[in-house]
Amino acid sequence: MSALTVSQDPEQSWDDLVRFWEEMEWPEGSKVEIIEGIITVSPAPAYRHNLIAERIQRRLYSVIPEEWGIFQTLAIAVPSRLGMLIPDLVVAPRQEDTDTDTDTHIPAALAELVVEVTSKSNARQDRISKPAAYAAAGIPLYLLVDRWAPEGPTATLYGEPKGDVYRPLSTTKFGEAIKIPAPFDLVIDTSEFPGD
Repeated sequence: MSALTVSQDPEQSWDDLVRFWEEMEWPEGSKVEIIEGIITVSPAPAYRHNLIAERIQRRLYSVIPEEWGIFQTLAIAVPSRLGMLIPDLVVAPRQEDTDTDTDTHIPAALAELVVEVTSKSNARQDRISKPAAYAAAGIPLYLLVDRWAPEGPTATLYGEPKGDVYRPLSTTKFGEAIKIPAPFDLVIDTSEFPGD
């Protein structure tokens, strides 16, 4: 099943777009994001996709501070890029004591790391649109696990955001280790990731 896009009035404000995203009844179990001002409805990720995210999450728990969380279905808002994105993993400080206007998302700038695992139907978004939004929000690190990369499955860590561009810090093929720098100081062995 492929992603479905829902066209919106280009004159619609960011607040109207978010209100529509929050209030519409979307298909149960689907992942609904706003990517560059377009609402995208994707099926739930496949089992192997989730296995990769779970293995990364398990490793991250061993190195993050107690006051941080790892979130799997948390939307992060990037209004400057007309984005309401739901990465496979978001590492961010918990905001338990913060009064917010909404319970549906957090500002993307709160994230310390986002992780995307590509799906065949939307790999392009994880490679182009989403990193531009994450960089624009100033998220320090972006880990892209690209199961469908043309040269074979890879993991690429991006950092040093400037404008809407990240600098690639390292790329490894599945089977090799990738290092996530401070504040994580973590090595992830991609040989644990299932192949297709």
